[in-house]
Amino acid sequence: MRTEWVAKRRGQDNVSQMHYARQGVITEEMQYVAKRENLPAELIRAEVARGRMIIPANINHTNLEPMAIGIASKCKVNANIGASPNSSNLQEEVDKLNLAVKYGADTVMDLSTGGGNLDEIRTAIIQASPVPIGTVPVYQALESVHGTIENLTADDFLHIIEKHAQQGVDYQTIHAGILIEHLPLVRNRITGIVSRGGGILARWMLHHHKQNPLYTHFNDIIEIFKKYDVSFSLGDSLRPGCTHDASDEAQLAELKTLGNLTRKAWEHDVQVMVEGPGHVPMDQIEFNVRKQMEECSEAPFYVLGPLVTDIAPGYDHITSAIGAAMAGWYGTAMLCYVTPKEHLGLPDAEDVRNGLIAYKIAAHAADIARHRPGARDRDDELSKARYNFDWNRQFELSLDPERAKEYHDETLPADIYKTAEFCSMCGPKFCPMQTKVDADALTELEKFLAKEPVAQA
Repeated sequence: MRTEWVAKRRGQDNVSQMHYARQGVITEEMQYVAKRENLPAELIRAEVARGRMIIPANINHTNLEPMAIGIASKCKVNANIGASPNSSNLQEEVDKLNLAVKYGADTVMDLSTGGGNLDEIRTAIIQASPVPIGTVPVYQALESVHGTIENLTADDFLHIIEKHAQQGVDYQTIHAGILIEHLPLVRNRITGIVSRGGGILARWMLHHHKQNPLYTHFNDIIEIFKKYDVSFSLGDSLRPGCTHDASDEAQLAELKTLGNLTRKAWEHDVQVMVEGPGHVPMDQIEFNVRKQMEECSEAPFYVLGPLVTDIAPGYDHITSAIGAAMAGWYGTAMLCYVTPKEHLGLPDAEDVRNGLIAYKIAAHAADIARHRPGARDRDDELSKARYNFDWNRQFELSLDPERAKEYHDETLPADIYKTAEFCSMCGPKFCPMQTKVDADALTELEKFLAKEPVAQA
């Protein structure tokens, strides 16, 4: 789709969507997004120019179907995949990508740390993906020095960042906000630093007693991103890893730095979204969203969860979807899914499915709560199908049609039951929706009530 669109931009110093938007140009990507979101193209352009919306669209990812992340667009969901030294391989990761896209992932992050050639895995994922792909380059930077954090140099980071950009990665998590002066602030935490990328940089700074190289070389990263239109996903290295640590001094100090970095990237017309927590009690979620908007000048917020309690290993797709729905309601632009395997192990295909559906529910609930135009149309259509006992239409409108049909057919599998006016819960005699009251009957009842008031108890 995008081959011709990007051909005319190649060779320019800055090919970012923000750069064109600020020049008053509505790109083909913006027009495509406008149709997907059912919004005016000029609104899309204005939001991208303002920095309140991003369109992650690397010029080398030409099979991408452009999408938008921002408060003016529908709430989006990201799915994480990635090969591990202990499990999975290239084909398994491509299969996970296809599954994630099937169940509605708006973007996918490749968090591979091993299990094969990382460049080959990433290239295969990008070539197979119609949705934006994100990465965390610090993982491969560490692999390039055989896991010895102390040997990493700024050039190692920059080399990997540019390699990912050349391969077609649409956004990269850059852990530039964790500063050496922030590290003492985690002293009173229960779980310390839980970000893998943040932990790598913290150990590097503790060893060398030098400032974060991603912070000191932030301008170099900007120059790379301008050439390929890679969006920043500014990593929250000090996100809370438990509800006890939420909204503490360390988290908020890093957030202020992320706001400064956001505005620095905007000076060069580079797109930015900002990552957020984590583990946050329900009563602190609104504060966290509002604080990010304030500190980061309304750059799109991208949160992991947040998990609202810490006592449900095996069910953290639920504990986090609760927080995700609330965060989306308050204005978070994208939710990073959590699977049932969170804190326990590498997710398999079924975990990806369960995590994604939980988060599609959360994002959709947020869109309804924010009264986005048309957000409830599908709900109303499914409700009509339910009332009319149109089982196949119900399945079709479901977020997971296969699972809905599977559960129905466990007890009533025959085709005849696809038109039956009952399910196995109530049976044929007790379904309340069989009480069909037509308009004429209601009119007669209203006339009767007007003449004969019903006695009150």
